[in-house]
Amino acid sequence: MTDTDVSRVRMTGISKRYGALQSLDNASLNLMPGEVLGLVGDNGAGKSTISKVLSGAVIPDAGTIEIDGRPVSFTSPAEARAARIEMVYQDLALCDTIDVAGNLFLGREPKRRIAGVPMLDKKTMHERARDMLSNLGIVIPDTRMKVENLSGGQRQSIAIGRAASFNPSVLIMDEPTAALAVAEVEAVLELIRTVSKRGVSVILITHRLQDLFLVCDRIQVMYEGRNVAERRIEDTNIEDVVNLIVGRKFTARSAGHNHQERGAPA
Repeated sequence: MTDTDVSRVRMTGISKRYGALQSLDNASLNLMPGEVLGLVGDNGAGKSTISKVLSGAVIPDAGTIEIDGRPVSFTSPAEARAARIEMVYQDLALCDTIDVAGNLFLGREPKRRIAGVPMLDKKTMHERARDMLSNLGIVIPDTRMKVENLSGGQRQSIAIGRAASFNPSVLIMDEPTAALAVAEVEAVLELIRTVSKRGVSVILITHRLQDLFLVCDRIQVMYEGRNVAERRIEDTNIEDVVNLIVGRKFTARSAGHNHQERGAPA
């Protein structure tokens, strides 16, 4: 086996229960270096939960995770981040009252010492912020702008840029194009293309199925905590993906309805 044959991420037998709710049921996920994987399914399918397991935000009840062939176990997002796994959550986790540079370096601010006292190095922070944005093709007029004054697309770009600029090997994005204008959606998709070309593996969770066909290499469909189908992007279409997502739900409902009819008194 060559290095290119080794999965960047391999998750096997992942299960997670919250009381009576089985959020993940023996789920698996495989991701290759530089691959963009579209993770789709109806609400409650387990997409966000399996992503949060990988990002260290949720501890699974069972299952194994391998990163580049090495077994790992995460008990916090900090541990996952140390393994170069970053996740951009749907709520973005930005501070509206802090400027662009401050958000990019939130929790990782450059410091300098004055009379032995560590102080925030704002000059270096803004210089590095401009370089980070430029390298990712993100256009923000001034890194001193407060995030609350940015558009939805710019805010999304800052959140992705923050995660992508610290050398991740895996970048997870939860609904990054939700509620964005058309031009802003394209900017975010171009950002996904940029990071994947650099060898970063990307997991894209989205309900905008058209986006999958613009950036993804492969699609994985989840249903009730299990992965139920996979397709190479060139081997499928939107109609097929919709059928994979909703067809199983309708089949399950139909089976339940027929069972009730058979059990009903004549």
